[in-house]
Amino acid sequence: MARNDERRSALADAGIRVLAEEGARGLTHRAVDAAASTPRGTASNYFPTRDDLVSALVDRIGERLTPDPEVVLSGGAQSPDRELFAAYLRDIVRRLSADPHVSLALFELRLESARRPAVAKALGAWRQRAFQEDVAFNDGSGLPGGRTEIALFHYAIDGLMLDHLTVPLDTGLSVDAAIDEFVDRILQ
Repeated sequence: MARNDERRSALADAGIRVLAEEGARGLTHRAVDAAASTPRGTASNYFPTRDDLVSALVDRIGERLTPDPEVVLSGGAQSPDRELFAAYLRDIVRRLSADPHVSLALFELRLESARRPAVAKALGAWRQRAFQEDVAFNDGSGLPGGRTEIALFHYAIDGLMLDHLTVPLDTGLSVDAAIDEFVDRILQ
């Protein structure tokens, strides 16, 4: 079959919506076809197994969460300090919040990875690669903090997003204020 990247992306996007709305148990080829408004069997043609489908969803989530190069370049004109670091964290939260389906699907995959080794392998490889890229970017940009601080920020942002997208605590603390607190407390 000829490779149709646009159709493949549309199917993966539909799979992300299914995963976010129906959970891992609702993620089937048939459900993806319905969400994408494609003939039955289309998703199976592109992703023959469920593991192939999950792998495609992980890849597509990565694509959709990739930072805008303009945002990254515009930060390079500023001094690499706490303020710029906080601005980068805000951009991460903005990207995670822009389409809640992406973040919810990611959380669903994280839960599913506890039960399915193939999901853990695909998701774990992507997460580790993204973490290493974040550490390299931080080091290369001269931003404060190192590997440990980047790990702590990953943990903090994951918790912040889970709270924000599910049953948020009423703390009176805005997302921006929480990010400022993360930066101040972790980069002491």
